Amino acid sequence: MTLRVWIPLLVVVGIAVLLGIAGGAVPMAPTDVLRALLGDGDPTQVAIVQNLRLPRIALGLAVGAGLAVSGAALQTTLRNPLAEPYLLGVSGGAAAGAVAAVTLGLASSALLPLAAFAGAVTAVVVVLLVARAVAGHADPRVLLMAGVVVGAFCTALIMVALATAPENTVRGALWWMMGSLGDAQWRGVRWVALYVALGIGLLVTWARDIDVLALGEDAAASLGLPVERVTRRIYFAASLLAAATVAGAGLIGFVGLIVPAIGRALGLRNTREALLASALAGAALVVLADLLARTLLRPAELPLGAVTALIGVPFFLWRLRRMR
Repeated sequence: MTLRVWIPLLVVVGIAVLLGIAGGAVPMAPTDVLRALLGDGDPTQVAIVQNLRLPRIALGLAVGAGLAVSGAALQTTLRNPLAEPYLLGVSGGAAAGAVAAVTLGLASSALLPLAAFAGAVTAVVVVLLVARAVAGHADPRVLLMAGVVVGAFCTALIMVALATAPENTVRGALWWMMGSLGDAQWRGVRWVALYVALGIGLLVTWARDIDVLALGEDAAASLGLPVERVTRRIYFAASLLAAATVAGAGLIGFVGLIVPAIGRALGLRNTREALLASALAGAALVVLADLLARTLLRPAELPLGAVTALIGVPFFLWRLRRMR
C-alpha cells in the first residue's frame, strides 16, 4: 500500500481517537486531554479519560477493524458488494450464542467470544445449507437472502430466551443487542482485541486465496484452488471476527458494508492491502459513530447500532440502486 493511502488513513484514525477522548457528556479542551493522558491535572478528568474513555475507544478501534475486515473478506469472496456479517446472519448467530452463554452463566471475558463464535459458525452453516438447497451451490444472491432470514430467526430466538429473564437483565440485553461501547473495561477489551487480531491475521494470510476466489469459482478451481475448503476457511475466520465484535459491543450493523467501499474508492484492488485499509477505516468509523452516539442527545446516549444503521441503510439502498 502506498503512502498516499497509509498516511491519510492513519491521520483519520488519530483524529478520531483525539475527538473520542475529548468529546462526550463532559467535553474537554485539548490541553486538558493531554494532561489527563499523562495522569496530571484534575483528578476527575484523569479518571474519565483513563478509566472510561480510553478503554471505550480501544474497544471501538477493535470492533471497527474486525467488522470492516470481515465485511471486506466476505464481499470479495462472494463477489457481492452488499455482503457483510450483519446482513448474512453471522452477527445474529453470534448474538444468539452470546445470549445463550449469558443465560447459562458463562459470560466471562474469555468464554463469551467463544460462545458467540459457536453461534456465528452455526449461522454460517445454516446459511450455506439453505443456499445450496435452493440454488444447488453457494450462489451469492441466495446467500444474502438466506442470511437475512437466518438473522431474523436468531433475533427471534434471543427474544424467546429473554422472555422469562428478570427485567434488569432484559433491559441490559436489549441495550447490548442495539450495540454499545459503554461497558468497555480493559480486561474485556484485551480479549476482544486478541480475537480480532487472530481473525485479521488469518484473513491477511489467506489474502492470495481470496484474490483467486474473486475471479469466480470455476476460474479458481481451474487454477488448482480447493474452492470449497478455502471458502469455508474464510467464512469461519470472518465469523470469528463478527463473534468477537458482538461479544464486546453487541450488534453493530453496516460497518462491514460501508468500509470496503471506501477501500475500493481509494483504488485498492489487492486484497491484502484492502483488508488492512479496511481495518483502519473501520476503526475510525466506529470511534466517530460512538462519539455521535454520546453527543447528539447529550447527556443521553444513543445506541451505537442505531447510529451505524442511520448511516448504513441509505448507503445500502444507494448500493442496491447502483447494482441494478
